[in-house]
Amino acid sequence: MYLRTGLLTICAISAVAVCGGEIPVAKAESVGMSTERLQRIDAAMQRHIDAGKIQGVVTAVARRGSLVHFKAHGLIDVEAERPMPLDAIFVMASSTKPVLGVAAMILIDEGLMRPSDPVEKYIPEFADMQVAVLKDPTDRDISPRKVNRLDPPPHRLVPANTPITIEHLLTHTSGLVSGGLGTRLEPGANRAPLASYIPSLGDFALDFQPGSHWSYGGGLQVVARIIEVVSGMPYGEFLQTRIFDPLEMNDTHFSVPQSKMSRRVVIRGADMSKWDGERTSGGLWSTARDYLHFQQMLANGGELLGRRVLSPSAVEMMSSNHVGDLFAGGPKGRKGMGFGYTVSVVLDPIAAGSRRSAGAFGWGGAAGTLSWTDPAEELAGVIMLQQPYGPARRDFENAIRQAILD
Repeated sequence: MYLRTGLLTICAISAVAVCGGEIPVAKAESVGMSTERLQRIDAAMQRHIDAGKIQGVVTAVARRGSLVHFKAHGLIDVEAERPMPLDAIFVMASSTKPVLGVAAMILIDEGLMRPSDPVEKYIPEFADMQVAVLKDPTDRDISPRKVNRLDPPPHRLVPANTPITIEHLLTHTSGLVSGGLGTRLEPGANRAPLASYIPSLGDFALDFQPGSHWSYGGGLQVVARIIEVVSGMPYGEFLQTRIFDPLEMNDTHFSVPQSKMSRRVVIRGADMSKWDGERTSGGLWSTARDYLHFQQMLANGGELLGRRVLSPSAVEMMSSNHVGDLFAGGPKGRKGMGFGYTVSVVLDPIAAGSRRSAGAFGWGGAAGTLSWTDPAEELAGVIMLQQPYGPARRDFENAIRQAILD
């Protein structure tokens, strides 16, 4: 069981040190929420800590442009018995993906590329791609989740019916390295520079015909390379200058600087250094405060701190369902859900069993992080964990929903 520690206070008390001069702090009642009900977040998180399910967590909520909840619970380092600070730095894993989505939307917003553009327009090696299909029934592709990776069925290669587009990549419908028949050719993780590695993916067989299935895959790294080609700058530099600096995401990095290492969450028995390095769609480290800035920018229609990152129409495009029913029937989806550009979207909260409103969008990471924007409620939520414990995330969302009064 993890050790119990006192709750750290909301940043209204320490605004200068943690989130000062940025997102304003407000009493919950002034933005239509209940202070008492928001405190249910604290009780729920402590309950999971006491049960030994999580070691620590940072939670943050903003509504109508103001911060109403920002708390740290538990320990950043169990063995050292160090309390979790508000500015703890977490592995974001796939919570990195919406940042890539915004990076792509910046260039789409500026008319420098289009979702309908074929990838081969920017990376010629992606011309004339092929799809691995079953021999029997003849030429039928197959959902990746139905493929036995150890014993793939007999198959052959056929031409793709349509070129892979940027939209296919942003919506996980490209069929590129997504766990199916074609993925058996994948050589595994590669940290080579995007400029040399990404063109080699043009030789890979696709897992299915583009646009026919939704399957979580490695295609987003191709978008990162297209961003480099279009912008003329390295991907990491683009994120820094176009997203992190304007939003004052000062603690968001692909590799944590030595001066900040003491704030990195320590998980007993885990080698956290394996996450270092520029993994374009899964490698960021960040804080709850930084990701609240990111989500609040989206809640504001693309603007924060007087700086515009996206137009409102670009945010709407990013957060609209672009895959029909493909996501709802996929391995990570459920009824009532759709998928936009790198984010899932609530279409029908009742059918989805969602604690968010219709139109809410966001994504999480395998290490436990989760953040989303709920435009209908003018709300942004962030929960930072390093144990992927679903009940803690669900309790966080439940408490927020219960705290909304008008």
